[in-house]
Amino acid sequence: MRVVLAEDLALLRDGLTLLLQSHGFDIVAAVETGPELLKALLEHRPDVAVVDVRLPPSFTDEGLQAALAARKQVPGLPVLVLSQHVEQLYANELLQDGAGGVGYLLKDRVGDAEEFVEAVRRVAAGGTAMDATVIAKLLARQARNEPFETLSPREREVLEMMAEGRSNAGIAQSLNFSDGTVGKHISNIFTKLNLPPSNDDNRRVLAVLTYLNRGKAV
Repeated sequence: MRVVLAEDLALLRDGLTLLLQSHGFDIVAAVETGPELLKALLEHRPDVAVVDVRLPPSFTDEGLQAALAARKQVPGLPVLVLSQHVEQLYANELLQDGAGGVGYLLKDRVGDAEEFVEAVRRVAAGGTAMDATVIAKLLARQARNEPFETLSPREREVLEMMAEGRSNAGIAQSLNFSDGTVGKHISNIFTKLNLPPSNDDNRRVLAVLTYLNRGKAV
C-alpha cells in the first residue's frame, strides 16, 4: 500500500515512516511542507495520505489545504489527518465533500501503533477513522439539528462508534449487546438519516459523514 506522509517534525516523520514500513506500507514520499505535499499527492496519487494539519511555511493549515486541493483533482483520495488539538473547522472541511476515505486523529493516538496502523488501513479502504474526542466535539455542536435529533441516545452512541471505525461485532462487545441488536440500531439510523437501501458498507460511511458533516452548518 502506497503512502504519502507529511510531517514537519523530522523525528516524528522518521518514526511514522519506520512504523508504517514495518507493517508493510510503501512510503513513496515523506515531506515537510504544504507545497511539497500537494506536489507529492498529485504526482504519486497514493493509496492513502497521512497528513499533519499544520505545516510550513505558515504553520496554520497548509497540510489540510493541500490535502483538500488534491482531493478536488483526485476525487476520493484517502486522507488521514493528524492534529495536536481538536479543531472542529478542520474536521468539517475534511468531511464536507462526503467522499469517504477520511480520518482525523489526535497525534497522541500515534502512541498506540496497532490502533494507528489500523486507522491508516481503514481510511485507505475508503472508511472513516475519527478520534472519539473529535466526534464528541462535533456531536455537541449539532445536537439540535434535524434529522439527528430524532436519533435516540443509544443510536447516537452506536453511530459514534461507527465513526470510530468499529465493526458491528466490536460495537456489540463494547455495549454488551447481541449482533442482532446492533444491526437493528444501525438499520434505524439509516432510516432516520434518510439513507436509501444500498450496499451497507456504503450507507455506513454515508451515515457517519452525513452526521459529522452537520457540524459545519451550526
